[in-house]
Amino acid sequence: MKKPLLILLLGFIMAAGSFAQSSYYFPGESFDPSIPSPEEFLGYPIGEWHTRYDLIVKYYEKLAEVSDLAELKTIGYTHEHRPKIILTIASSTLLGNLEEIRLAQLQLADPSQPKPDVSAMPSIMHLGYGVHGNEPSSAEAAMLSAYWLLASQSELAQNLRKNAVVHFDPTVNPDGRDRHSQWANSNKGFPPVADPLDREHNEAWPGGRTNHYWFDLNRDWLPLAHPESQVKIAWYHDWYPNVTTDFHEMGTDGTYFFEPTKPYGSENPVVPRKNYDDINVRFAKYFAEYLDEIGSLYWTKEVFDNSYPGYGSTYPDIQGGLGLVFEQASSRGHLQASQRGDISFAFTIRNHVRSSIATMEAGLDNREYMHDYLREFFQTAVSEGAKDPAKNYVFGDQFDPSRNSLFVKFLMDHKIKVYENNADLSAGGYDFKSGKSWIVPTSQPQYRMVRTMFEDVKEFADSVFYDASAWTMARAYGMPFAANTTVKTGNLLTEAPSQDYDFPTGKAYAYLIDWSDYYAPKMLFDLQEAGVHVEVINRPFTSKTQDGETKFSAGTLIIPSGFQKLETAELKDVLEKLAKKNKQKIYATTSGMNLEGIDLGSNLVGSVTIPKVIMVVGDGVSSYEAGEIWYLLDSQVGMPISKVNSDDMGRVNLFDYTTLILASGNYNSFSENFQNHLKDWISRGGTVISMKSASLWLNDKEIIKEELVETEETPEPESLPYAVQRDFEGAKSVGGSIYMAALDLTHPIAYGYQRETLPVYRNSTIFIKPSKDKYLTPIRYTENPLLGGYISDSNLEKLAQSASVIISPVGRGRVINFYDNPNFRGTWFGTNKLFLNAIFFGDMMD
Repeated sequence: MKKPLLILLLGFIMAAGSFAQSSYYFPGESFDPSIPSPEEFLGYPIGEWHTRYDLIVKYYEKLAEVSDLAELKTIGYTHEHRPKIILTIASSTLLGNLEEIRLAQLQLADPSQPKPDVSAMPSIMHLGYGVHGNEPSSAEAAMLSAYWLLASQSELAQNLRKNAVVHFDPTVNPDGRDRHSQWANSNKGFPPVADPLDREHNEAWPGGRTNHYWFDLNRDWLPLAHPESQVKIAWYHDWYPNVTTDFHEMGTDGTYFFEPTKPYGSENPVVPRKNYDDINVRFAKYFAEYLDEIGSLYWTKEVFDNSYPGYGSTYPDIQGGLGLVFEQASSRGHLQASQRGDISFAFTIRNHVRSSIATMEAGLDNREYMHDYLREFFQTAVSEGAKDPAKNYVFGDQFDPSRNSLFVKFLMDHKIKVYENNADLSAGGYDFKSGKSWIVPTSQPQYRMVRTMFEDVKEFADSVFYDASAWTMARAYGMPFAANTTVKTGNLLTEAPSQDYDFPTGKAYAYLIDWSDYYAPKMLFDLQEAGVHVEVINRPFTSKTQDGETKFSAGTLIIPSGFQKLETAELKDVLEKLAKKNKQKIYATTSGMNLEGIDLGSNLVGSVTIPKVIMVVGDGVSSYEAGEIWYLLDSQVGMPISKVNSDDMGRVNLFDYTTLILASGNYNSFSENFQNHLKDWISRGGTVISMKSASLWLNDKEIIKEELVETEETPEPESLPYAVQRDFEGAKSVGGSIYMAALDLTHPIAYGYQRETLPVYRNSTIFIKPSKDKYLTPIRYTENPLLGGYISDSNLEKLAQSASVIISPVGRGRVINFYDNPNFRGTWFGTNKLFLNAIFFGDMMD
């Protein structure tokens, strides 16, 4: 390895602003004076302030403006409309041929194409920073690293510009970044305060880690719920970088972590061993040398997970590249006391700068090797897929075209090839209809992603998980699917299926809307907002419509023509426009007398109340769950939700709302007066939707009376070695796994579902007995519920005796208790409707 810098060993403790930038970050370096350093551009040394994202963008714009070796591209925008940018640095020759280079990289990743001459191809590197907004050192390092590559006169920098294309993403999570930067800067002391209890080091809820909707974007590379991830993955598949970095921060008392991660236990099952046993080891030597030179402490092969495919450091491993996670002990502000002394913001930045340069050198030295590996990865994917007993996966829900479309688009966004299914067939206990089902072959370059989408994993090298232990995306979408050995495919899809329906003509006694489609709730809320009176039919029936004799399930919506404030022509116009917008089929009937089942004026038909929803947020409440709920209602329903801080609830009159949502959390901050108000409101007809630990709080306050599952525990050893504590105790948790639940299809919580079983996601050890009322446990687990992921034998025994959803009557009201998470990470489309049913039909559930 080359010695890129003349390194001076500097002390660990360093206060920001007390040093010259070049001598601290780049001692002994010379730079092109025409390229402004970050300090020159910003007017302060890096590390003295947390730089706002708009200034980071402006600095990158300046680099692209003053140098023909830099090119800036906006690839999309965040929820708060901050630009998502990529700065590309390479020689003017390489930049002038950037499109040809990109196409050659795509050809290399396509085993059906001739292999390009890798000796003539530059290394493609992607340096990504700042996915967690309150891990701020990396975004500052992004400015310094780009400056070094562009302006350094060192031999290494010159060789990199000549033989590599380096893409910088300075902040994966701009919205969270600015939320944290504002906090740290506005609470900074002069001089800085190192006390960990100081306000600067303790952000207000929800903190800057997450994006606008309080989602952890380092879990979103797989689900693609948010625009930041969607545009990033689209960009990624335009380039297939050989190396991708993912810079983080950890607790202040730590040191520095780089890969390899924990062998086997922290590794993804579809990634080739070569990635872990060879490539990671090659690169680790560079990181060690660069940190050795400045005396920084570090560690490897422990704790940090590399198994979940949605990490920024794992997804590239499943795409033929090398994903690298780095963790730096955080100052969480400008200066903070640690067990080794005061750690400064500048010190944390410097370590990430060192790792950035080390990554670039390692990538350059292994340029041809990594290109060969990229081709090898996709070649072996095709050959391994051809050997898989499952030659294809067939999937499709004949009752829900919108969810089909969402899942097909999701697969295609991950570059998985999807084909039409041209034949009716039965497999895996499901019926798949031609035109309403699709086929995914296993023998394709994205075979390892196909496994990620469809394969249930139940065997693990470890029983302790940093994150989820199951991620089968077909389960998350509630998608019927089955492995097949003989199915033939139709045409390759180039876009996701879409549906358009003709609006019925002529006079209508009433209009009907099937509740099975994923976007039926959005259609309902749009109708209510437009002033249309809507009712729900609570039993199955058969009616004569424009399609002839048509069967409908319980939960079907009815829009009676005779009970509307809108004139007939206006009603039809509103219905037609909203049906087209939401891709919903409208049925018309000319009579209230049905062919089978109840009639349209039955007492089992009732109006649907327009929801007015309030959710408690703030200290003690899970920001992740609250954000998932907020995002669901915003993005999938278009329904406003009032988010009220827990310490403001004493000012709330709950009688102004139909529904109160309590995400998991601790609600002991509620005053006794508000608790009494809450009990009174529920007993007079209010609906509470309660998640996991919130239900335990309601139980503790005797608002509801449900019982915990109690089993005879297996005796534990009287003594164990201290060193095994983490593994032994950690194995008792449920970090995130998938189970099969049984639905009562006659209950309003299950309206829109056509099958009696449904995959659900659980990430808690709260086990509650079914209700003593035999009618009020509409969702419970099947006899052998585990579909994928890890759970201990004792917890599985408790789960078998537990409920997934319980309705707890309270006077004329009710609490709807969810003990699983139906909205997990914005991607559990299969269970979202359970939660939406609780909102729209909650007053019918007891």
